Amino acid sequence: MQSIQAAFEGIGGRFLTPPAEISQRLRGIRAVVFDWDGVFNDGSKDAQGSSGCNEVDSMGTNLLRFGLWLEQGRLPAAGILTGVHNGRALELVQREHFHAAYVNAKHKTDALDHFLQQHQLQPQEVAFFFDDALDLSVAERVGLRICIRRSASILFTQYVEKQGLADYLTGSESGRFAVREGCELLLGLLGVYDRVMAERLRFRPVYELYYAQRQAVSPLYFNTHSLGFDPIFPF
Repeated sequence: MQSIQAAFEGIGGRFLTPPAEISQRLRGIRAVVFDWDGVFNDGSKDAQGSSGCNEVDSMGTNLLRFGLWLEQGRLPAAGILTGVHNGRALELVQREHFHAAYVNAKHKTDALDHFLQQHQLQPQEVAFFFDDALDLSVAERVGLRICIRRSASILFTQYVEKQGLADYLTGSESGRFAVREGCELLLGLLGVYDRVMAERLRFRPVYELYYAQRQAVSPLYFNTHSLGFDPIFPF
């Protein structure tokens, strides 16, 4: 535990909750939910209003899901909650077989409630990766919070810390593989990182079984608005 803390503090990460407590909470995590803009990227948009991601962070999400599967014996639910409609986010959800994507979620706690109901979860069973003001209604409720650092957001970071709305602040900046950092931290504190690597290296039979279960997930896509959640078919 101390070596993990030292390693992540060495790259500028800050533990707002003691590592031992984060490790304890991880035992009850059954789902991982991500914001998109400012988490998988730096928030920049292309001409179509979309923003991308990278393979390093994508692999991090897969390894974290695999680690939770190893620890708990079942596939954790995974989702994206974003305040806008973003085609690249939906593509990642499809390719990585996340369970759900919620777009145009202006009050994200509504989308969270729908996600919890769909998967029969309690808020404390969710780990959440976030970066900005729109995410705080979710961060206030869930069991584990990874805040993606952005050096320009000085007062926001101070507010999150003062209000107890995050458990770990990444050393990596928004758009600079911070998702991978958070995923590796959680795997380390869960105590399964070495096993995740070993089983991925061997592939068969353990990772292959996990992968088959992951690929069997058919993602659902929802447009979030004041009247409810309309299913959308983006592809």
